[in-house]
Amino acid sequence: MVTSSTVRDLLDRADAARAAGRGDSAASLYDEAATRSRAADDLPGWTEAVLGAAGVQLFGAEPGKLPAQLYDVLVRTTDDSTRARLAAALTRCWVYAGEAGRAGQFATEAVACAERTGAPELIADCLDAALAAHWGPDDLAVRRSLTQRLDDVAAHVLDPDARLQAHLWGLQVACESLDLQAIYRQLRALERLGEESARARFFAASRRLMLDLLQGRTGTTSRLTAIATEAADQAGLADAWLVLAAMTAYAAAQAGDIETCTAGAETAEALARSEGITVLCAEAAFLWARTGDQNRTRALVHTFHGSTLDDLPRDVNWLLTLQCVLEAALAVSDRDLVGRAAQLLTPYQDRAVFNAGAVMFHGVTDDTLARAAAVLGDPATAGRLRARALATYERLGAGWWRDRLAAWPLADEPVAQDNDRVQFRPTTDGLWLIGRDGAATPLRELRGFGYLSQLLRRPRHPIGALDLVGAEAAVESGLGEILDQQALQAYRQRLRDLDHELAEADDWSDLERQAAVRLERQALLDELARATGLHGRPRTTGSSQERARVAVKKAITAAIDRIAGSDEPLAHHLRTTIHTGLTCTYDPGPAESPHWILD
Repeated sequence: MVTSSTVRDLLDRADAARAAGRGDSAASLYDEAATRSRAADDLPGWTEAVLGAAGVQLFGAEPGKLPAQLYDVLVRTTDDSTRARLAAALTRCWVYAGEAGRAGQFATEAVACAERTGAPELIADCLDAALAAHWGPDDLAVRRSLTQRLDDVAAHVLDPDARLQAHLWGLQVACESLDLQAIYRQLRALERLGEESARARFFAASRRLMLDLLQGRTGTTSRLTAIATEAADQAGLADAWLVLAAMTAYAAAQAGDIETCTAGAETAEALARSEGITVLCAEAAFLWARTGDQNRTRALVHTFHGSTLDDLPRDVNWLLTLQCVLEAALAVSDRDLVGRAAQLLTPYQDRAVFNAGAVMFHGVTDDTLARAAAVLGDPATAGRLRARALATYERLGAGWWRDRLAAWPLADEPVAQDNDRVQFRPTTDGLWLIGRDGAATPLRELRGFGYLSQLLRRPRHPIGALDLVGAEAAVESGLGEILDQQALQAYRQRLRDLDHELAEADDWSDLERQAAVRLERQALLDELARATGLHGRPRTTGSSQERARVAVKKAITAAIDRIAGSDEPLAHHLRTTIHTGLTCTYDPGPAESPHWILD
């Protein structure tokens, strides 16, 4: 049957609205096209209309009659290719509506139909839908298996959307497993794919910010949000604004930008109330807690009393909802809700929590469970979980999360009083705010402030002077007679190669590669330092380590001297607890460490 000109016009207008990012308008036009096609028994037009409507469904919102529309068309369709597409759309429809239990049978059918067609792009799309149906907290092993199948299929297709799906699921599983190397690989693959696809560029930029925020880098927010916004406009992504809002709000929450975080909390709460989206209500409560607004936080926390937490579907949002609710309940000292949320979350210790699709990192469950145990009077459990969470954050380079948890006292630890809180953080225009809370002074930036900040973040942990200065460390050029000209040339070339590799690893935030390159580079520098000077003169000073030691000592001394001009007691504390040398340490006594505000 030929689709009528009226229906064709509606579909074309709906496609145009969808491409322009007007999801609501597109949904209305698709719905009207579906109604007219159904009345005319026009199955091709009807199919195109309901698939289009599924493509603009809002994640987490009430799906209305869309599942019924998709099912009506599915039962009238016999072609395997079309059935696969309809079953995959119906799978996602139920998942997006928070009804993952209803999605499983359609996911199975979608994959089976697609495999009968032998079309790799279609198989990849249906595996993507099957993964969405197995996104609950207990399905990680299934996700790993399906992700591997999807990766195998996508490796043999040119379609960028199929490859994008494979990389996004690879990233999701890598994030849940906290496999840093796999995260770096998948992000890099997304960025390469973004060179040929605006859709992929949107996901690459948004997920790169996720990793940056995980590792405490808030300075990339504006650039990555701008890239994601432009890419979303080009790709016509109807629900991209939700991701963009999360990027802005969570970056502000981490950076201490109260005004922007407040705006993000307002947006999340408004949408949660208008659409009845439980996970957004939990996220809004977390954001309000980060603004310090106890009343708004408490009001949202109160909505989770009763049987609400028990009735949560164990889907993609289950861990995220509980993590955010527990964070907010801790912030307002709601002991009853802390106990209930912790009870549900306890079987999922040592798990990473991410927003759907690795949009944002929400810490590890050991973190919130440790603080809950402390509130509930179980210091032994609190200490064990906090130690494990801190070790995880340290491995990930998640400094903001680590420092926040480290500042949370256990029951037997003294609580920092206001006069024990010390600001030591960069602000704007090349200034640092340094001094006791309420009496901190803006000081013009010095290199030594950065060195001190690194040491204060890791008390009693030795850090090499060469690591503190990083790329600024001087490289020796003299080699002495024990190295001939050929060896000298080879050493110099290898140093240049290592510098290039280190820069590339820094760009990719590849921590393990950074460590390996630095290790080899330092070994080479150590070998050169043992050589005598040119013309047979022995070299007594000037190795890279020695020059780094001198540079760090001078910089830290100058920084403390500047602090002394505004806060002599603080300067005295730093002089007596900061130890410099080839390795440097901040080593305060048990009762003399202030509560440092470093971000």
